Amino acid sequence: MTRVLAGPFATMIFGDMGADVIKIEHPSFGDDTRSWGPPNMGSESVYFLSVNRNKRSVAIDIKHPTAVSLLHEIIGKSDVLIENFLPGKLDSLGFGYETLKELNPGLVYCSITGFGSDGPLSHRAGYDVVASAMGGLMHITGPEGGDPCKVGVAVTDICTGLFAHGAIFAALLQKQKTGFGQKIDCDLLSTQVAVLSHIAANYLNCNLEGKRRGTSHPTIVPYQAFKDKNGKFLVVGAGNNWQFKKLCKRLGRSELASDVRFENNQSRVKNSVELTSILSNELAKRTCDEWLELFDGGDFPYGPVNNMQETFSNPQVLHNNMIMEMYHPALGSTVKAPGPPVRYSSKESNSLAAAPPVLGQHTREVLCELADCSDDDVNNLIAKKIVYDQKLS
Repeated sequence: MTRVLAGPFATMIFGDMGADVIKIEHPSFGDDTRSWGPPNMGSESVYFLSVNRNKRSVAIDIKHPTAVSLLHEIIGKSDVLIENFLPGKLDSLGFGYETLKELNPGLVYCSITGFGSDGPLSHRAGYDVVASAMGGLMHITGPEGGDPCKVGVAVTDICTGLFAHGAIFAALLQKQKTGFGQKIDCDLLSTQVAVLSHIAANYLNCNLEGKRRGTSHPTIVPYQAFKDKNGKFLVVGAGNNWQFKKLCKRLGRSELASDVRFENNQSRVKNSVELTSILSNELAKRTCDEWLELFDGGDFPYGPVNNMQETFSNPQVLHNNMIMEMYHPALGSTVKAPGPPVRYSSKESNSLAAAPPVLGQHTREVLCELADCSDDDVNNLIAKKIVYDQKLS
């Protein structure tokens, strides 16, 4: 019972792993992201297609008493329910945890909210950009001395989905031992605060305020993007003295490694302006491709700042099978998306690739299978506009 990104991203991971994921949607318009276009492929939003593979869509009006009874039947046979409604909304409709655990004591119930299930801001709707702003991420993202920037993808949403996914697995493992499920609360703001990592620790322990630094790093120098001869960006770093020596040698500036200003990371951080200026001048003498060839085999981090075309033609990305292709019967064509990033030794794993469903594609199938409905029952529900069923030709 999720929509937009955090919940759908979490449930997509379960679908990739082979779980039977049933997506409950409003019968008139479905998940909000179905209308988030362009771009679109035919009638389908590419945004929706990106995070809803390997799911079955049931379009049903959850406010109707008949629908509540039908969904109680399905939930009673389910292992997990994931929802991202405002706190208290599902309770008022008969889908709160206290109600559902009576129907299914083993149910793992995960709520994803913007700010938490209780507290002074719990009533507010949650959006990635707001959580990233209030949670400190935007304050430390952007050019030094410039305006705060949002990250190019909704990483707070995605990280919340990852936290939810891991928490659900932990709860399922405990259920194997106890026989009982439990309620899990995840929220965007807490996720964002948690992933501030060392920036948060710097402040909490040393009262060191975070700030925007462009691509540079507050405690490792060099570790940032530099412009090449043609203005393309190349990321170069050195996490220790040995790596710095290797980098200087490849740059043809071995003497920098013995310069008292740059002899260790502490001195490099202290003299970062001088070192960055020197490295910028050196790296501007050749093209990115030339540097990549010179750096090949170098035991220090380096790589180009790629656009989408360069990313998805990268030989390692292709080798890792990171482009998933799914035939979409409603579109009559192939849909592509980034594939699962995790590999298992079992040959059966990561092999599922069912296209994202059209709205209500599996309504009849799921109601007959899990809610003891007949075809006539479903036809009656359709006539009363309680459910919507979309057949694929």
